[in-house]
Amino acid sequence: MPEPFLVRLPTGGDLLESIAEAFRRRSIRNGAFGVIGAVTKGVIGFFDHKTRQYINKELEGVYEIVACAGNISERDNDIFVHAHIVLSDEEFQCFGGHLMPGTVTFVGELHGMEVPGPVPIRTLREDIGLALWDEEP
Repeated sequence: MPEPFLVRLPTGGDLLESIAEAFRRRSIRNGAFGVIGAVTKGVIGFFDHKTRQYINKELEGVYEIVACAGNISERDNDIFVHAHIVLSDEEFQCFGGHLMPGTVTFVGELHGMEVPGPVPIRTLREDIGLALWDEEP
């Protein structure tokens, strides 16, 4: 059974890319993770099913990462990170959604692990507008 790992994420880095890089360095293409810490800028998304596009919200300033969880799979022959995040401001108001590029890490601790079994491959489902895993249970 693969061993879980802990990584301190780089300050000032893009959170999504930093997670991907931690798994890339370990050659893991089938994984799961959680992140705690804080960001100096958050970008969260909501997928609009009617328009088949993400609506993004940018949050400027320091926000605590209340929760961030996701999985690692493969898309277009590269590691693909799918994560959701909840961020809290200084008044304890929370904002949540899909973790998007542009979220800047202030401090971050990643707990990652490889998931045994075949690597899930994501391909675009035209009928839905999202890249989903090929296999269903």
